[in-house]
Amino acid sequence: MAKLSSKKLTLLSVMLMIFTSTFAFDNTSIAYYTMGYGGIIWYVLAALLFFVPSSLMFSEYGASLRNEAGGVFSWLSNSLGTKWAFIGGFVWLASWIILIVSTVSKIWIMLSTTLSGSDQTGRWQIGNLNSTETIGIMSIIFFCLVTYIATKGLTKVAKLAAVGGIAAVVLTIFFCIASLILLMKNGFQLAEPVKLPTSFLKSPRHSYQSMSQIVSFLIFAIYAYAGIEAMGGVSDKMKNAKRTFPLAMALGAVLITVIYGFFIFLWGVSANWSNVFTRSGVNLGNTTYVLMSNLGYQLGQQFSLGTAGAQNLSFLFARFGSFTMLLSYLGSFFVIVYMPIKSFILGTPKQLWPKALPKLNRNAMPANAMWLQAGVVSALIAMTSFGGKSAVDFYNVLTLMDNLSSTLPYLFLVTAFPFFKRNVALEKPFVIFKRRWVYLTIVTVVDGLLIIGVLSTIISAISANEYWDLLLELIGPLFFGLVGYYLFRLYEKRRQLFPTTASDRQSL
Repeated sequence: MAKLSSKKLTLLSVMLMIFTSTFAFDNTSIAYYTMGYGGIIWYVLAALLFFVPSSLMFSEYGASLRNEAGGVFSWLSNSLGTKWAFIGGFVWLASWIILIVSTVSKIWIMLSTTLSGSDQTGRWQIGNLNSTETIGIMSIIFFCLVTYIATKGLTKVAKLAAVGGIAAVVLTIFFCIASLILLMKNGFQLAEPVKLPTSFLKSPRHSYQSMSQIVSFLIFAIYAYAGIEAMGGVSDKMKNAKRTFPLAMALGAVLITVIYGFFIFLWGVSANWSNVFTRSGVNLGNTTYVLMSNLGYQLGQQFSLGTAGAQNLSFLFARFGSFTMLLSYLGSFFVIVYMPIKSFILGTPKQLWPKALPKLNRNAMPANAMWLQAGVVSALIAMTSFGGKSAVDFYNVLTLMDNLSSTLPYLFLVTAFPFFKRNVALEKPFVIFKRRWVYLTIVTVVDGLLIIGVLSTIISAISANEYWDLLLELIGPLFFGLVGYYLFRLYEKRRQLFPTTASDRQSL
């Protein structure tokens, strides 16, 4: 382990880490379903106005606080103070909780498509329960099982995560090659014609035409780059980090942006938007498998396999796509079950928590905190599953909950950056933004982008009278923010009753 930790990361290795932690194949299908070719513009804007500048901010955080165990909490604590760090960190934790809820439910679509070649979850029933309630019960049981396994240690899970990563790369390469072959067989004719400039500015969805709805797509575009805050901690492990790390961030951002835009365009090679998405049963949760199935069918037709042969290839493509996505999700699922809760609980001062919560079991895992998380996740799943929604609405709401909750924590991190820069007590070996007016301008632009995206999502829901959906979108960050504030108040009262010892001050 000592030899491994002493190795310095190269430019290529950091770029691969950025790609692995940020790129997600199903983001491209969701973008095509939501905005068609228009998704390309928003993904590029999100990269220029969010991905690149925030990545450089987080690299400064990570370099200065590389020895801190609290991650996001440590960044905010050294910028805004312990109170706002705890509240902001709790909102960050909420985004991971909502991600877990969303991911658990999507797994069943992948499993159904793998087994049957199409999404059949709308027909699943246990006794008198409808499909949504059935999926909710299965998800609760599954999550409790995963929590139990995770509390026992993660040696084997690490190997599964590696398999999931390989599966994601294989799917990406497979899709690219298959689409390019189809494009050549079609004589370079697109299934979805390009009409300039309308195709790149206007969504083909009739229900997605208002300005607030179009701007709300920024939430999806920003979410496509979510997770970059985890990369700030590797700058001190790079060769010549002052030059190489920002170069890796810039090249990684360009590469991911180009791939996202190119893949959104490639969906138009095989899928005519109107023909594919006007059929019933298509939702945000199964777009990838619907599009992969269509890609296989179109290839079968071009290679003159006949109707039966094209349908068989369609099933094969759908099952291959769902199976590789299933492996990818399972590989990362066990990690997100424990990583955020472990980082936050163990990184914050122990006095903030009841004594049993940060306690480690014999496998060095915070089992009590993880089971508390399981209870919260189960409650959220039950609330969305038994709320009377159809399966389509259920998956759409979960996706929206995930996107909004994943965006709000960045408001804390970006807004805290000027306060971090003013903290002269911190050693700052890695400085990108040297001029005050430069980083203040960038912070204003990024915050403005995030606020516009969040507000447009709220306005869109209100204008469509989707108040229940809006409640579900907001409940995660609001609930955890309030809980964080309440627990911090209890912590302050506890400090007044029991003065801080020397060891306590060190933990703070």
